[in-house]
Amino acid sequence: MKAVVVHGAGDVRVDEVPAPVPGAGEVLLAVEWGGICGSDLAYWRHGASGTAVLRHPLVLGHEVAGHVDGRPVTVHPARVVGDDPLPERLAGRTNLHRQVRYFGSAAFDPHTDGGFCEYKVVPAAQIRPLPDGVGTREGALAEPLAVALHAVGRAGDVRGRDVLVNGAGPIGALVVAAAKHRGARTVVAADISAGALAIARAMGADDVRDLGGGDRLPEDVEIVFEASGAPAALGGVLRATARGGTLVQVGNLPGRPAPAELGDLVTREITWTGSYRFAGELDDALAALGDGLDVGPLITRTFAVDRAEEALEAAAGGVGKVLLRIGEP
Repeated sequence: MKAVVVHGAGDVRVDEVPAPVPGAGEVLLAVEWGGICGSDLAYWRHGASGTAVLRHPLVLGHEVAGHVDGRPVTVHPARVVGDDPLPERLAGRTNLHRQVRYFGSAAFDPHTDGGFCEYKVVPAAQIRPLPDGVGTREGALAEPLAVALHAVGRAGDVRGRDVLVNGAGPIGALVVAAAKHRGARTVVAADISAGALAIARAMGADDVRDLGGGDRLPEDVEIVFEASGAPAALGGVLRATARGGTLVQVGNLPGRPAPAELGDLVTREITWTGSYRFAGELDDALAALGDGLDVGPLITRTFAVDRAEEALEAAAGGVGKVLLRIGEP
């Protein structure tokens, strides 16, 4: 079968690998669609994603959907390692276990292969059926939508409140949609890319700010999501947050020293909280898709699996979400 395998920095190949055979408690997923994420790009560009460094070839991909025994499904890509219980203060926050294996990750040795392959053996407990009316193309975006819903949940109840999302890449655009779905009164999206802002508006933003075209961030916004991951953006984002407001950091910040203006964090008594992956929100994401939340505007290009490197290049240089067509139903 075909699999998209990264062998090192700048070296991705569509390899022929043996088809897997499920064992006890496992199912065989016929993969149809896969969404390219920033971590896939990092392994391809740099041979590492954060602190996870490639030691062996790795099948990419953790945003996938397909069929199991003819039924359309997606996958929860995380599996907790070991049986140590979470402390009571972290009850239910399974994303914060000390060790979690994630599809398409080099965090462990041996690595955890991802789902950019024609067939993937998956523990049955990680399979999630898609709601009626939701196809596998949209189902491949349930995982990043769960990330966005988790971020919105970290801000508390957003119903009837005004929201700013700084950074309108795929996760930022999904945060826009998630905040509107959760009842935010208004959502403003900000970015330096006019194309990204057009997608954010299509995903439900009430207003946009083109920071590359001279616009400024709004002032005194009670709930702000920072989705760019750019340390240079933090000063302006903190100034845009209302006194006593909440700033949720959903964009990954670098794991190395970087200059940032943080004074307003103290003087404005801002609550700055992190958001990492998701816990139970994959089920929430599927419910939202079933309720009609439309992720279609986010999908900008699709490529056949044989053009995986071209797809990665498009994802690195474009806006929106790039999907790989891996198999047929």
